Amino acid sequence: MKNNLIILGIETSCDETAVSVVKNGTEILSNVVASQIESHKRFGGVVPEIASRHHVEQITLVIEEALQHAKITYEDIDAIAVTEGPGLVGALLIGVNAAKAVSFAHDIPIIGVHHIAGHIYANQLVDKLEFPLLALVVSGGHTELVYMKEHGHFEVIGETRDDAAGEAYDKVARTLNMPYPGGPHIDRLAQVGTPTIKLPRAWLEDSYDFSFSGLKSAVINTVHNAEQRGEKIKPEDLAASFQASVIEVLVTKTIKAAKEYGVKQVLLAGGVAANKGLRASLENAFQQLPTVKLTVPPLSLCTDNAAMIAAAGTVFYQKGQRSSLNLNGNPGLDITIHN
Repeated sequence: MKNNLIILGIETSCDETAVSVVKNGTEILSNVVASQIESHKRFGGVVPEIASRHHVEQITLVIEEALQHAKITYEDIDAIAVTEGPGLVGALLIGVNAAKAVSFAHDIPIIGVHHIAGHIYANQLVDKLEFPLLALVVSGGHTELVYMKEHGHFEVIGETRDDAAGEAYDKVARTLNMPYPGGPHIDRLAQVGTPTIKLPRAWLEDSYDFSFSGLKSAVINTVHNAEQRGEKIKPEDLAASFQASVIEVLVTKTIKAAKEYGVKQVLLAGGVAANKGLRASLENAFQQLPTVKLTVPPLSLCTDNAAMIAAAGTVFYQKGQRSSLNLNGNPGLDITIHN
């Protein structure tokens, strides 16, 4: 009888071609990522057609490299977990079709995984999950609070009504003439600035939803008004003020939800989970709430990667979930599909 469960993860939802091999849902045997940042930087954002072309060029090479690093063959793989959605439809199709080709050629089961479920389960690669729990998912396309009463069960209790936090970061960075991706640049600038500029907080009372469009517009208006008056705003102070507004809302709503839902653990997930200001603020806040464990993944597991998809896929495999070869990319996939 085989003791270890080996899952091959494939992630191509946006601009990272990633493949990973994970053992028993917790141990990373390989985690290969081919980044496209340099290709998209000159456009100030991801160009879907270019992203798809890069995935086509890289996917086979990255799969082979991941197998080599893990020192396994296709015969060792129990299942293939692949990002089914959400994401860019062209990019998703490359990963899904690569997974189906491997599945068909080697008679290996395939499991479609929700991208955000992957981000949440990235935390399982560093810490044991304790239920019920709450996940704060913050990325370029998503800002959500997800309640989980058990493995594989997802209840979205709060989501963005307009711009996601990561999207707002990139747009503010563009206003300050910073290169793509702008989030890390704003975060670094904020560390040396002072939040002296008054900016709004969208609390959306009696709701765990988020809204950052108004904040983004307020930053842009602040910059334009200063230019019209011939005044200069310190970029570091504007970055610090913007970041303080975003983080205050994220942390306050997370703490409130953690108390209301009586969770044992809070997980931070998504690309913006790499933000130093957010990580530090959450850690400080949860020191005042010792009954709830805060888990923050390492930077390598915050941005898009395939280890998180394999970790989530392990859970769904153990719950008996399988996908057919009719699996398709679904850019609007609902996370509750796994419930």
